[in-house]
Amino acid sequence: MAAGHIEEIQFSEWLSNVVLVPKPGGKWRIYINFRDLNKACPKDFYPLSRIDQLVDSTSGCQLLSMMDASQRYHQIMLAPEDRKKGSFITSEGTFYYVAMPFGLKNAGATYQRLVDKIFRPQIGRNVEVYVDDMLVKSKKAEEHVKDLEETFSVLRKYKLKLNPAKCAFGVQGGRFLGFMVT
Repeated sequence: MAAGHIEEIQFSEWLSNVVLVPKPGGKWRIYINFRDLNKACPKDFYPLSRIDQLVDSTSGCQLLSMMDASQRYHQIMLAPEDRKKGSFITSEGTFYYVAMPFGLKNAGATYQRLVDKIFRPQIGRNVEVYVDDMLVKSKKAEEHVKDLEETFSVLRKYKLKLNPAKCAFGVQGGRFLGFMVT
């Protein structure tokens, strides 16, 4: 609740259960089982980019920066009229998400649509995006700072935050979408 992603609710027509899922390092992630809600929602068939094409697009680039969005889905606010549909119950009460939670059937498509829209002028030229993974690519090393500035300007404009622990800036190669790129 402190992060502002959830709010308490007294009554809701929709309720989902909470499940604890182990994370690497002995930590736990709270996961909401939205199985019934997902069954009631039509599938969003928005296409994801082809990973092989994104990886191939780095060929001939002198510098790369790989970036990962922090808490990706939680950066997208839910429409107020839809928030109660994602209600969940705990021993402490009943709550709903204000921001898009993990586990919704169309969360990936929604996030991809967002990043495709906001980075449209850059995609293919100096940026590639795959859901919450972003790659800034520069054919010439001297252009990389300008390319990063353009990307950061978009991130600031739309208030999207990065996870610094999962970012690498100004490198000649690294891991992107599970592949080594150089």
